[in-house]
Amino acid sequence: MRDECFIRGSVPMTKGEARAIALSKLQIKKDSVVYDVGAGTGSVAVEAAIQAENGHVYAFEKKLKACDLIRQNAALFGCQNLSVMFGTAPDTIAGLPPADCAFIGGSSGAVEAVLNKLLAVNPAMRIVLTAITLETLHQIITYLKENNKEAEIISVQVSYAETAGCYHLMKAHNPVWLVTLTEGKPG
Repeated sequence: MRDECFIRGSVPMTKGEARAIALSKLQIKKDSVVYDVGAGTGSVAVEAAIQAENGHVYAFEKKLKACDLIRQNAALFGCQNLSVMFGTAPDTIAGLPPADCAFIGGSSGAVEAVLNKLLAVNPAMRIVLTAITLETLHQIITYLKENNKEAEIISVQVSYAETAGCYHLMKAHNPVWLVTLTEGKPG
Protein backbone atom coordinates (compact mmCIF):
# COMPACT_ATOMS: atom_id res chain seq x y z
CA MET A 1 0.00 0.00 0.00
CA ARG A 2 1.15 3.54 -0.63
CA ASP A 3 2.36 5.41 2.44
CA GLU A 4 -0.19 8.15 1.74
CA CYS A 5 -3.02 5.69 2.37
CA PHE A 6 -2.24 5.62 6.10
CA ILE A 7 -3.13 8.18 8.73
CA ARG A 8 0.27 9.18 10.05
CA GLY A 9 0.72 12.32 12.09
CA SER A 10 4.18 12.51 13.68
CA VAL A 11 4.38 8.80 14.52
CA PRO A 12 7.15 6.75 12.83
CA MET A 13 6.14 4.46 9.98
CA THR A 14 7.93 1.72 8.08
CA LYS A 15 8.05 3.10 4.54
CA GLY A 16 6.31 1.24 1.72
CA GLU A 17 9.34 -0.32 0.05
CA ALA A 18 10.80 -1.64 3.32
CA ARG A 19 7.30 -2.70 4.42
CA ALA A 20 6.80 -4.70 1.21
CA ILE A 21 10.08 -6.54 1.68
CA ALA A 22 9.42 -7.17 5.38
CA LEU A 23 5.95 -8.56 4.66
CA SER A 24 7.39 -10.80 1.97
CA LYS A 25 10.06 -12.11 4.37
CA LEU A 26 7.43 -12.79 7.07
CA GLN A 27 5.65 -15.25 4.74
CA ILE A 28 2.27 -14.57 6.34
CA LYS A 29 -0.41 -17.17 5.67
CA LYS A 30 -4.19 -16.65 5.74
CA ASP A 31 -4.42 -18.13 9.26
CA SER A 32 -1.18 -16.72 10.74
CA VAL A 33 -0.87 -15.14 14.14
CA VAL A 34 1.42 -12.14 13.74
CA TYR A 35 3.08 -9.82 16.25
CA ASP A 36 4.08 -6.30 15.19
CA VAL A 37 6.47 -4.94 17.83
CA GLY A 38 6.96 -1.17 17.93
CA ALA A 39 4.03 -0.82 15.57
CA GLY A 40 4.13 2.98 15.15
CA THR A 41 1.27 3.91 12.79
CA GLY A 42 0.34 0.27 12.30
CA SER A 43 1.20 0.18 8.59
CA VAL A 44 2.84 -3.27 8.89
CA ALA A 45 0.10 -4.52 11.23
CA VAL A 46 -2.66 -3.40 8.86
CA GLU A 47 -1.08 -5.04 5.81
CA ALA A 48 -0.36 -8.17 7.87
CA ALA A 49 -4.00 -8.27 9.02
CA ILE A 50 -5.17 -8.08 5.43
CA GLN A 51 -2.90 -11.00 4.49
CA ALA A 52 -3.84 -13.02 7.60
CA GLU A 53 -7.56 -12.65 6.95
CA ASN A 54 -8.39 -15.78 9.03
CA GLY A 55 -5.61 -15.17 11.57
CA HIS A 56 -4.91 -12.38 13.99
CA VAL A 57 -2.38 -9.55 14.35
CA TYR A 58 -1.25 -8.06 17.65
CA ALA A 59 0.30 -4.60 17.34
CA PHE A 60 2.50 -3.74 20.34
CA GLU A 61 3.09 -0.05 20.97
CA LYS A 62 4.16 1.85 24.09
CA LYS A 63 3.00 5.32 22.99
CA LEU A 64 -0.69 6.15 23.46
CA LYS A 65 -0.71 8.53 20.49
CA ALA A 66 0.59 5.74 18.25
CA CYS A 67 -1.94 3.25 19.65
CA ASP A 68 -4.70 5.64 18.64
CA LEU A 69 -3.26 5.91 15.11
CA ILE A 70 -3.04 2.12 14.81
CA ARG A 71 -6.72 1.85 15.77
CA GLN A 72 -7.65 4.55 13.24
CA ASN A 73 -5.68 2.84 10.47
CA ALA A 74 -7.16 -0.56 11.36
CA ALA A 75 -10.67 0.94 11.18
CA LEU A 76 -9.84 2.72 7.92
CA PHE A 77 -8.97 -0.61 6.29
CA GLY A 78 -11.63 -2.68 8.07
CA CYS A 79 -9.15 -4.86 9.96
CA GLN A 80 -11.30 -6.61 12.56
CA ASN A 81 -8.49 -9.11 13.19
CA LEU A 82 -6.02 -6.55 14.60
CA SER A 83 -5.62 -5.92 18.33
CA VAL A 84 -3.61 -3.02 19.73
CA MET A 85 -1.55 -3.93 22.78
CA PHE A 86 -0.49 -0.90 24.81
CA GLY A 87 2.92 -1.37 26.42
CA THR A 88 6.22 -2.99 25.56
CA ALA A 89 6.30 -6.37 23.86
CA PRO A 90 8.24 -8.21 26.54
CA ASP A 91 5.66 -7.12 29.14
CA THR A 92 2.41 -7.56 27.17
CA ILE A 93 2.89 -10.85 25.31
CA ALA A 94 1.95 -13.08 28.25
CA GLY A 95 -1.33 -14.87 27.70
CA LEU A 96 -1.57 -14.19 23.97
CA PRO A 97 -1.67 -16.94 21.37
CA PRO A 98 1.88 -17.72 20.19
CA ALA A 99 2.77 -16.02 16.94
CA ASP A 100 3.87 -17.75 13.77
CA CYS A 101 5.86 -14.67 12.79
CA ALA A 102 6.82 -11.29 14.19
CA PHE A 103 7.95 -7.96 12.82
CA ILE A 104 10.13 -5.76 15.00
CA GLY A 105 10.02 -2.23 13.70
CA GLY A 106 11.09 -0.68 16.99
CA SER A 107 12.39 -1.96 20.30
CA SER A 108 13.56 1.21 22.07
CA GLY A 109 17.00 -0.37 22.43
CA ALA A 110 15.67 -3.60 23.98
CA VAL A 111 16.31 -5.88 20.98
CA GLU A 112 17.73 -8.67 23.13
CA ALA A 113 14.81 -8.69 25.58
CA VAL A 114 12.25 -8.63 22.76
CA LEU A 115 13.94 -11.44 20.82
CA ASN A 116 14.32 -13.58 23.96
CA LYS A 117 10.62 -13.15 24.80
CA LEU A 118 9.46 -13.89 21.24
CA LEU A 119 11.62 -17.00 20.91
CA ALA A 120 10.48 -18.22 24.35
CA VAL A 121 6.88 -18.03 23.09
CA ASN A 122 7.70 -19.91 19.87
CA PRO A 123 11.30 -21.00 19.14
CA ALA A 124 10.35 -21.62 15.49
CA MET A 125 8.89 -18.13 15.04
CA ARG A 126 9.92 -16.32 11.86
CA ILE A 127 11.16 -12.87 12.87
CA VAL A 128 11.92 -9.89 10.68
CA LEU A 129 13.63 -6.87 12.23
CA THR A 130 14.37 -3.50 10.70
CA ALA A 131 17.22 -1.25 11.69
CA ILE A 132 17.85 2.28 10.51
CA THR A 133 20.82 3.00 12.78
CA LEU A 134 24.20 1.29 12.95
CA GLU A 135 23.75 0.91 16.69
CA THR A 136 20.55 -1.11 16.28
CA LEU A 137 22.16 -3.27 13.60
CA HIS A 138 25.11 -3.82 15.96
CA GLN A 139 22.73 -4.89 18.76
CA ILE A 140 21.08 -7.39 16.42
CA ILE A 141 24.39 -8.82 15.16
CA THR A 142 25.70 -9.08 18.73
CA TYR A 143 22.52 -10.93 19.76
CA LEU A 144 22.90 -13.35 16.83
CA LYS A 145 26.55 -14.08 17.69
CA GLU A 146 25.96 -14.47 21.43
CA ASN A 147 23.02 -16.82 20.83
CA ASN A 148 24.63 -18.78 17.99
CA LYS A 149 21.90 -17.83 15.54
CA GLU A 150 22.11 -17.08 11.86
CA ALA A 151 20.02 -14.65 9.90
CA GLU A 152 19.71 -13.16 6.47
CA ILE A 153 20.72 -9.50 6.54
CA ILE A 154 19.94 -7.21 3.63
CA SER A 155 20.29 -3.49 3.15
CA VAL A 156 17.81 -1.51 1.10
CA GLN A 157 18.17 2.07 0.01
CA VAL A 158 15.45 3.71 -2.04
CA SER A 159 15.78 6.83 -4.16
CA TYR A 160 12.96 8.90 -5.58
CA ALA A 161 13.12 11.10 -8.67
CA GLU A 162 12.62 14.80 -7.96
CA THR A 163 12.55 17.59 -10.50
CA ALA A 164 15.17 20.31 -10.57
CA GLY A 165 14.11 22.67 -13.31
CA CYS A 166 13.83 20.57 -16.45
CA TYR A 167 15.96 17.75 -14.97
CA HIS A 168 15.23 14.83 -12.70
CA LEU A 169 17.53 14.01 -9.80
CA MET A 170 17.43 10.93 -7.63
CA LYS A 171 17.08 11.78 -3.93
CA ALA A 172 18.23 8.96 -1.69
CA HIS A 173 16.46 8.05 1.52
CA ASN A 174 18.30 6.50 4.46
CA PRO A 175 19.25 2.83 4.12
CA VAL A 176 17.23 0.25 6.03
CA TRP A 177 18.61 -3.10 7.13
CA LEU A 178 16.19 -6.01 7.23
CA VAL A 179 17.18 -9.03 9.27
CA THR A 180 15.26 -12.30 8.87
CA LEU A 181 15.64 -14.91 11.60
CA THR A 182 13.95 -18.29 11.54
CA GLU A 183 14.89 -21.39 13.51
CA GLY A 184 18.52 -20.28 13.53
CA LYS A 185 18.70 -20.39 9.73
CA PRO A 186 18.56 -17.52 7.23
CA GLY A 187 15.89 -17.24 4.67
